[in-house]
Amino acid sequence: IYTMKHTSQIRYSMMFFKLIRISHWSKNLFLFAPLFFSGQFNHIEKISTLVIGFFSFCFISSSVYIFNDIFDLNEDKHHLKKKSRPLASGSIGVGRAAIISFLFFSAGLILALSLQKWFLCIVGMYVLLNIAYTLKLKEIALLDVCIIALGFVLRILAGGILAEVIVSHWLVIMTFLLALFLAFAKRRDDVIILNNTGEKMRKSIHGYNLDFINSAISILSAVLIVAYLLYTTTAEVTERFANKPVYVSALFVILGVLRYLQITLVNSNSGSPTRILFTDRFIQLVIAAWILFFVSIIYLF
Repeated sequence: IYTMKHTSQIRYSMMFFKLIRISHWSKNLFLFAPLFFSGQFNHIEKISTLVIGFFSFCFISSSVYIFNDIFDLNEDKHHLKKKSRPLASGSIGVGRAAIISFLFFSAGLILALSLQKWFLCIVGMYVLLNIAYTLKLKEIALLDVCIIALGFVLRILAGGILAEVIVSHWLVIMTFLLALFLAFAKRRDDVIILNNTGEKMRKSIHGYNLDFINSAISILSAVLIVAYLLYTTTAEVTERFANKPVYVSALFVILGVLRYLQITLVNSNSGSPTRILFTDRFIQLVIAAWILFFVSIIYLF
């Protein structure tokens, strides 16, 4: 009996973490980017503030994910992949999920209130944007992927506000392009499922086809790489890094983009960017090398 109860508790814990999508909390690490690139990542007070902001965004985003799952419950029950989610599978009841969503939202809001008012405004914009996305905007092709990308831009801006750092327009542009690239790659996976099984993964899928998405991904990957190369060779960056070869870091960006294109176009397995981040060794090594490169030129040499 004890073993059965223990197993049940473990299973419920797993469903709980799946409900709040704890793996997606990694997206909120974008809050730390402005402080990192400003060369102030050794500023303990600012890091402490960002940690609070990080958890605020994590709790808020989890509450939004749960709200989305409750709203889409009937559709998810008949969905090829989403039917295994905690709510759709019946592992966690709607009432309990609503309470968890409320508690997480309250915790995130309390943390946000303890920080700067402009951070609270960014959090408010993020919530309103995602509610609008859940209720209607996710059904509109192109607008759906743009809203996803804007969510990452808001994280960058929130991080800049908390760190009291002016966010470079280059950081905003490349964050938006990268997020848009990943969103289109995810939509490609949905189109392939539609073509192979006839199952609609989302309502906006009627606005996409394989040719269009392949073209969009190709354009965005090229623009992203060119934008990064322009960033690393501008006079502003060259002076700021004391003529250090920042452009060398473009190698890691190119490798990362090409690897993701390989996963998307060759393996047709780009449905979950978060899963790829946690499972693909090549992507992990490239990201680690890119971070270590900037650590060395900003903080060590």
